[in-house]
Amino acid sequence: MQAIQDRRSIRKYKKDEVPVSAIEEVLRAGMLAPSSKNRQPWRFIVAAGREKESFLDAMRSGLEREKTQPLLPESACYLGGAENTFRIMEQAPVLILILNTLGVDLHAAAGPEERIFEICNAQSIGAAVQNMTLTATELGLGSLWICDTYFAYQELCCWAGGDLAAVMALGYPDEEPGPRPRKSLEEAAEWRI
Repeated sequence: MQAIQDRRSIRKYKKDEVPVSAIEEVLRAGMLAPSSKNRQPWRFIVAAGREKESFLDAMRSGLEREKTQPLLPESACYLGGAENTFRIMEQAPVLILILNTLGVDLHAAAGPEERIFEICNAQSIGAAVQNMTLTATELGLGSLWICDTYFAYQELCCWAGGDLAAVMALGYPDEEPGPRPRKSLEEAAEWRI
């Protein structure tokens, strides 16, 4: 419960390297997450140093393409947020890419079964990322769960060689943000007894 209460989305990182043992512990935590039918639909890519720069080049290319040939035309108002997220990713010493190994092609027509599988895979991957962020907190690391990569989805999936579901920035925090407002229990829960 303490890690849940202490976890924050970190947007400023120190330049200090993250030990491999800490990264491995974060990855193991993700792998211990529950998954629908125990399919474990995740694969992780740890990007640091030159490989992180290569990943960021692919994202930069996608963000530029999005301005003229948008994959997400109705989300154009959020492109500035994605550019800010890019700057955060530049600071973080490590990026962990989370791929959906069972993902359905974004442009494929999905029937009800495929759609349900995608929902189940998304829940499973979400559980893995949550485990990872909590473990990072316990280790004194900061993390940021990133989905703004969808603006560069094509370029990043090509770079990663698979269906990119999310990215997690990881490093030692250089900020101490307070808790964000949350709904009250009365707002969030309905009891039917």
